[in-house]
Amino acid sequence: MCYLFESFKGWKSYCEENKVSLPDSVIEYEVEQKNAESNQIKAGILNAFQVMKDAVKTGLEEEMTSRSGMINNGAKKVYNHPLAVLSPEFQKLIARALAAKEVNSCMGRVVAAPTAGASGILPGTLVTLQEIHGVSDEKIVEGLLVSAGIALIIEEKASLAGAVGGCQAETGSAAAMAAGAMVYCLGGNTDQVFNAVAITIQCMLGLVCDPVAGLVEVPCVVRNASAASIAFSSTQIAISDVSSVIPVDECVEAMGEIGASMESRYKETAMGGLAATLTGQEISKRVLIQDIEILPDDESQ
Repeated sequence: MCYLFESFKGWKSYCEENKVSLPDSVIEYEVEQKNAESNQIKAGILNAFQVMKDAVKTGLEEEMTSRSGMINNGAKKVYNHPLAVLSPEFQKLIARALAAKEVNSCMGRVVAAPTAGASGILPGTLVTLQEIHGVSDEKIVEGLLVSAGIALIIEEKASLAGAVGGCQAETGSAAAMAAGAMVYCLGGNTDQVFNAVAITIQCMLGLVCDPVAGLVEVPCVVRNASAASIAFSSTQIAISDVSSVIPVDECVEAMGEIGASMESRYKETAMGGLAATLTGQEISKRVLIQDIEILPDDESQ
């Protein structure tokens, strides 16, 4: 029997008792749940990573202007700006996270990891990690399997949907998945991987989902960039053996509790937060008018 990903504590115990790695336990789950073969699962994950890389490339090279006009080639502007505020690597990280998410906002091909609204975080972090540290595609695939296990537990104990738990459930979960994957790819142990998840969730708790005009554009795109940076900071903290103090399972439970108590206007309804500002309302009216199809009168009636 495979592990059913009910808690991080249980996941660790299962792997230790059965002498399997974190990614292998996820493969066991996929094999049993989907009646698939191990090599097929790995091939699918590798293909997903290629789609992530393609989304980054597309966002940095092609025209990225959304129908609403709120997205207008921001990733390229960041990537090509002559001033790197922190470092060139950090500038690339931010640009790549923006790029992949802009592709989603412009109706391009992305990997929902775990959602389309958070689709820039894993691509931005893992492509940058691979470039900086020379991580192989095979190790990235293992890291993505670990991130899938993380998502399964978050979904079980809280939620991955902005409509249920706010943006903490989308970009927060994606950042936690990315941090755990990166720690694993850098040789971190299980405790460090789970500590990265806990630290990331602590940093993202309470984030509301307030999309302007109901579109997954503002503030969603820039949140992908900020979440990617948080994932990197959590990775550095966790791999340095700094404790999250609050265990990871309790952090996820807190996320679920906060999401459940969050008012509906802050959960993807476009009725609160930035969506309810004067400018947000003006944009909403303009976008709505653009989307209305004016039909000719039916002269036969």
